[in-house]
Amino acid sequence: MARWLQADIPLKRLNMVKIRLKRMGSKNRPYYRVVVADSRSPRDGKCIEEIGTYAPMREGENYDLKLDRVDYWLGVGARPSDTVSSFIKKARKAATAAAEA
Repeated sequence: MARWLQADIPLKRLNMVKIRLKRMGSKNRPYYRVVVADSRSPRDGKCIEEIGTYAPMREGENYDLKLDRVDYWLGVGARPSDTVSSFIKKARKAATAAAEA
């Protein structure tokens, strides 16, 4: 690809895989799955892999992530949404605290 053409393509268009939330549950009872999906697919559409859950109605630790799969997808270039990146940060902090104890 020519250098001048590459500079005109926004960074969002180059990365096509995202780690984001997929809404499940019923009306007024939200439940989300953390999924790896193509950025062009709809929010509740087809996903590549499910790597965790998020239950906002639950008290305390309301998320669950498979950190080994998160690391794999981040390693191949997937970009997490803002919410998912905060879950990843919290999960890594909890994992290191559990390993030290």
